[in-house]
Amino acid sequence: MKYDFTSIIDRRGRDAIAVDHIGLPGGFAPGAPREGFDAIPMWVADMNFPTVPAIPDAIIERAKHPAYGYFSPSDDYYNAIIRWQEGRNGVTGLSKEHIGYENGVLGGVVSALNVLCSRGDKVLLHSPTYVGFTNSLTNNGYSIVHSPLALDENGVWRMDFEDMERKIVDNHIHAAVFCSPHNPCGRVWERWELEKAMDLFRKHDVYVVSDEIWSDLVLDGYRHIPTQSVSEDARQRTVAMYAPSKTFNLAGLIGSYHIICNQRIRDRVMKESSLCHYNAMNVLSMHALIAAYGPQGQEWLDELRQVLTGNVDFACDYIAARFDGVKVFRPQGTYMLFLDCTEWCKAHGKTIDELEKAGWDVGVAWQDGRMFHGPCHIRMNLALPLSRVQEAFDRLDRYVFRG
Repeated sequence: MKYDFTSIIDRRGRDAIAVDHIGLPGGFAPGAPREGFDAIPMWVADMNFPTVPAIPDAIIERAKHPAYGYFSPSDDYYNAIIRWQEGRNGVTGLSKEHIGYENGVLGGVVSALNVLCSRGDKVLLHSPTYVGFTNSLTNNGYSIVHSPLALDENGVWRMDFEDMERKIVDNHIHAAVFCSPHNPCGRVWERWELEKAMDLFRKHDVYVVSDEIWSDLVLDGYRHIPTQSVSEDARQRTVAMYAPSKTFNLAGLIGSYHIICNQRIRDRVMKESSLCHYNAMNVLSMHALIAAYGPQGQEWLDELRQVLTGNVDFACDYIAARFDGVKVFRPQGTYMLFLDCTEWCKAHGKTIDELEKAGWDVGVAWQDGRMFHGPCHIRMNLALPLSRVQEAFDRLDRYVFRG
């Protein structure tokens, strides 16, 4: 490959929660490993790969100019997004006016809900549920109504449309937060699924906030379909949230954006986002996005997707061959695994807490799945060099899942 996805980079002391928070008391980070084991960060959803070289090159070049005053997003910024959405997702007819800045996707979700709902309203989400949704919605006074995803006969996570409709009607719901691709389950929704969901939302006048931050990270054989693209009604009914942060590991730079085609909703969301007077772009973040969405970023991302697909294939095959009682859906997108350890814990007389700690003790810094509404689950980040993934699974085999 042209780009480096094999070097093990040392992130210690480099502003990385993923490694520097391991073992800290009082938080939700994994515990520190026993002596003799180094920590393999497999919890926080960021990547342990160096980003595409065009990004630091662009940041360094801009930083050479010794003035960092007030600015407005350039046409290059908007044009980069428009080209990216057309090239990667097939979106046409997008213009500068449809694009709005957000410091973060979760803040954008809340701003949109504040426009579409009243505080205290009930909002539909699928479960398992990304913990960031849970925290941001409850912190802002919304009540979450979960519609559980269900595994079909082929072990694929599916929406339960009958349950969704029943929850919408019974709870007088008029807003839903949708995750596409889905975190933590890793589903890349098919067009018919999106069409059926959006028809249901149209039928009951439910507006949709679609978090599509994982949209670039679909694995080989799958394609992201933007929620807004399945019908004209969906285009007018949906607030879509995007960011380069997951794709290029830029979360520390801050910078997301929304796409809203409905002018009335767009104007109100822009106003809502402005009320804190602190929802403003960082100049280096702007240049990072422009570089990320350029030709080198396209090329780098295509290689990254191959690497992630290989890591997922290795992990899922390893689990199937060696970890009796552990179930996992082979993700179609994201770089997260969601392990169902119910049968293993029952067979071995262990609690999920004991299992998690056994992994932490040998340096496998995985994440408690209960915060994602997985009752006996573990979430696991595979965005590491394959050698580190292999080492983690070897430790799990030798020290953890053998009982």
